[in-house]
Amino acid sequence: MARPERTLRGLLWNDDEDRPRAFWRLGLATLLVLVGGIGGLVAASGLAAFAPSTAPATLAALVTVAARTLPIAGFVAGILAAAWLIDRRRLVDLGLGRSRAWWADLAFGLALGVVLPGLVFALELAAGFLRVTGALVTRADPSLAVGPGVPVVVAVALTFAYFVGVGVFEELLFRGYLLTNVAEGLDGWFGVGHRGALAGAAAVSSLAFAVGHGSNPNVTPLAIANILLFGGFFAASYLLTERIAVAIGFHVTWNFSLASVFGFPVSGVRTPATVLAVEQSGPELVTGGSFGPEGGLVALVAFAAGVAALGWWVRLREGTLRWRAAVARPTLRRSASAETAETAESTADESPDG
Repeated sequence: MARPERTLRGLLWNDDEDRPRAFWRLGLATLLVLVGGIGGLVAASGLAAFAPSTAPATLAALVTVAARTLPIAGFVAGILAAAWLIDRRRLVDLGLGRSRAWWADLAFGLALGVVLPGLVFALELAAGFLRVTGALVTRADPSLAVGPGVPVVVAVALTFAYFVGVGVFEELLFRGYLLTNVAEGLDGWFGVGHRGALAGAAAVSSLAFAVGHGSNPNVTPLAIANILLFGGFFAASYLLTERIAVAIGFHVTWNFSLASVFGFPVSGVRTPATVLAVEQSGPELVTGGSFGPEGGLVALVAFAAGVAALGWWVRLREGTLRWRAAVARPTLRRSASAETAETAESTADESPDG
């Protein structure tokens, strides 16, 4: 008799889990994410169309940033829909949750995302690679379009809101969804154990994260290599805690602090306003030049410091450093029919004979 996974149905559907197999789940999820993103684009177009052309600068800025954020919200909705409808996951299976540990991790990530850009700033300042040219400055050529006449504080706040959306979306996509699904798919496949599955999934998600930044302005091979390393850092924070809170917090404030606190470009992007304006003069190999510190050797110092800080934090909170096998083997949300059958079977087992 053929093994279930070798039949056509077995190649497409996992009867034990009552859902498609990993490869097909990823394909269906891609479609849902695209549908969500398209929905967000349509909503953004509608918002821009109904916005009055004579709106004050601040209102126009709000509409502009909202229009940039709506597609991101659509992508997030697509991921969550795929996780719920196709994967049968709960939020906790994506590294999300409402526990005290989750919020503590988020706070740590947010703090680390400010400290490490501060370290980059201090190193470049000490080396004479930059000088401060102003404070609370509006930029003339931002990548995130916010027109002139908007107060600096408002522009900075809008930038932070935008980076919250980017951080949540990218971590939910690359770590919460992609890494989890690849780890599940690899676990037990041709004898791959859970450690190998987690390592492979971390590599795949980090590579996808780096490739996703390959079209950014002023990108270089060193920038892609650095982003690959930071993708590994984000993956490690998930694998060591089963939570993506550190990654979300760090991702949000790293982007925001580099671009709108210390005045650097971030991943080739310039924001409309910054707390400190700087002028760089050091070698691009070190500073990253127009791509920002992520494109230079200075990012490796921040990366090393981040790895050390993450290790300290996980030991403090978890008591040990170990990869969590549950990332590759989460408890799935069961269908109503499966739960009914399981309850009936349990009741039958507990009832007295005859």
